[in-house]
Amino acid sequence: MRRPRIAVLDYGIGNLRSAQKALEKVGAEARLTTSAAEAAAADATVLPGVGAFGACMDALDEAGLADVARDSALSQRPFLGICVGMQMLFDGSDELPGRAGLGLVPGMVRWLPDTVKRPQMQWNRLTVRSGGDPMLVGLGDDTWMYFVHSLHGVPNDANVIAATCEYDINVTAAIRQANIFATQFHPEKSSTAGLALLANFVRSAA
Repeated sequence: MRRPRIAVLDYGIGNLRSAQKALEKVGAEARLTTSAAEAAAADATVLPGVGAFGACMDALDEAGLADVARDSALSQRPFLGICVGMQMLFDGSDELPGRAGLGLVPGMVRWLPDTVKRPQMQWNRLTVRSGGDPMLVGLGDDTWMYFVHSLHGVPNDANVIAATCEYDINVTAAIRQANIFATQFHPEKSSTAGLALLANFVRSAA
């Protein structure tokens, strides 16, 4: 069977190589790319990210990949955002007020409460919303993923939240909006469960 081609958008920041390698491990032909044409020709697209929202948005713009990310997400082909790659899908972030995000998921990225240690840097258990999601199939009822973050996405429509975790509040751990799936946790750093989720994404691309 043909290995699905997955474009990992390379804007110079984030867990780019580790995301690429994890996708290859579960059966994809994953390529780091700065090319709009290559992203358009791919079966699916991944937008990774680590660090600060503003720095990631600036780097995405400077690499000429902001419109590529939008076009890929709106193409109806599978699209995966990871960590800050999920946060960039929103309208903006409290981390840098006034700096616009990609505006693909209506809502804002909010700070975790000051009653907890920030960042959340730990394994945490997912609570999957009723009905689950194809990306979460086969992960089991006791799935733990690795988180490193101080903010989380708060969508205007709570129905797009696919999974949460408990960290004093219900933290948005994953969202689903049409073909877009995004995670606040790092699947590429989440051992067997994370690879299972990425394998689901590769299957969706196939």
